[in-house]
Amino acid sequence: MANTRVPFQVPMLTKSNYDNWSLRMVALLGAHDVWEVVEKGHTEPENVESLSQAQKDSLRDSRKRDKKALCLIYQGLDEDTFEKISGVKSAKEAWEKLKISYKGANQVKKVRLQTLRGEFEALHMKEGELVSDYFSRVLMVTNNLKRNGEKLDDVRIMEKILRSLDPKFEHIVTITEETKDLEAMSIEQLLGSLQAYEEKKKKMEEIVEQVLKVHIDSRKEENAHNQSRRSYNQEQGRGRAYGRGQGRKSNNNNQRGENSNRGRGRGNSNSRYDKSRIKCYNCDKSGHYASECRAPNKNKVEEKANYAEERCQEDGTLLLAYKGQDKGEDNQWYLDSGASNHMCGKRSMFVELDE
Repeated sequence: MANTRVPFQVPMLTKSNYDNWSLRMVALLGAHDVWEVVEKGHTEPENVESLSQAQKDSLRDSRKRDKKALCLIYQGLDEDTFEKISGVKSAKEAWEKLKISYKGANQVKKVRLQTLRGEFEALHMKEGELVSDYFSRVLMVTNNLKRNGEKLDDVRIMEKILRSLDPKFEHIVTITEETKDLEAMSIEQLLGSLQAYEEKKKKMEEIVEQVLKVHIDSRKEENAHNQSRRSYNQEQGRGRAYGRGQGRKSNNNNQRGENSNRGRGRGNSNSRYDKSRIKCYNCDKSGHYASECRAPNKNKVEEKANYAEERCQEDGTLLLAYKGQDKGEDNQWYLDSGASNHMCGKRSMFVELDE
C-alpha cells in the first residue's frame, strides 16, 4: 500500500509572528509526538552504566525524541535567530530562550499587555467594513491579550463588538441585547446573526438603488422626449413663419401693384387684397390706405408761398393767391383745378413751361 501521508510544513518565525508561530509549532510537535519532551524536558542521568536495559532503551528513545523536536525548531528559524539558540543542548532549552527573546521578561509582558488593552478599547468598525473583517481584527487583538496573560471571556468580547459596530447595525444590536442571552451565545453565533442581517440590508439597498436608477432613467427619457417635442415645434414654427413671410411678400408685390395702379388711376375696387389689417399712415385707422384716406393729409409739406383760400358756391373750385414783391400784379389770381398743369401770368414762377 502506498504511503499517503502529507508532509508537515514547518512555519517560519519572524519578528512579529511569535504568538502564532508558537501555536503552530505546538501543534506540529504534538503531531510528531515530541511536544511532551519540549514541555517537560530531557534529563541525562549521571551514571548510564548503572541503568538497566529497559532504562537504557527508554533513555535512548527520549534522546531521539528530544533531538527530533530540536530539529523541527531549528527548521522554523532563519540564520539570525538560529544564532541566538545555537549553543543549547535540548529542545526545552531552545524553546525557553526563544520565548524570552520574543515575549520578554515579566516587566516587558506588562508593558505589552497595557498596549494591547488600549488597542482593544480603541477598536471600532470602519465605515463600509464587512462584519467578518471586523471580527478578524477583534479576535486578533483578543488572542494576543490572552497569550500575554489577560483573562478575557467571550461575553466581554461580544459586548465590545456590539458596542463598536457601525450605526447601520443599530437595529440588530438592540434586538440582540434585549432578546439574546450572551452568556449562552458563542462568538460564532453572533457572527452568523450579524452576517445574515448584513446580507439582508445589502439586498434592500440594492433594490432601492435599482428603483432610483429606473426613476432617474425615466425622468431623463421624459426630458429628452420633451426636448425633442420642443425642437420639433420650433422647427414647425419656423416653417409656418417662412410660409407667412412668403405670403406677405407676394401680397406686398400685389400691394405695390395696386398702389401703382392707384397712381395711374383712382384705385382698383376689385382688389383681392384683404384691407382689414391695413393701417392708414395718415389717420392711424384700419381698413384703407393713406391714398384712400378722406382725412386731411397731416404729412403734407407746407409751401413757403402765402395763399388765401376762397370758396364759391360752386363745388370743387379752389382759388389760390400768390403775393410777390411785384406790386403791379397784386390783383392777379390763379386757378388750381387739381390737375397736373397750373396757370399763371408770370413766366418766372414756372420751372417748366408747356407753351
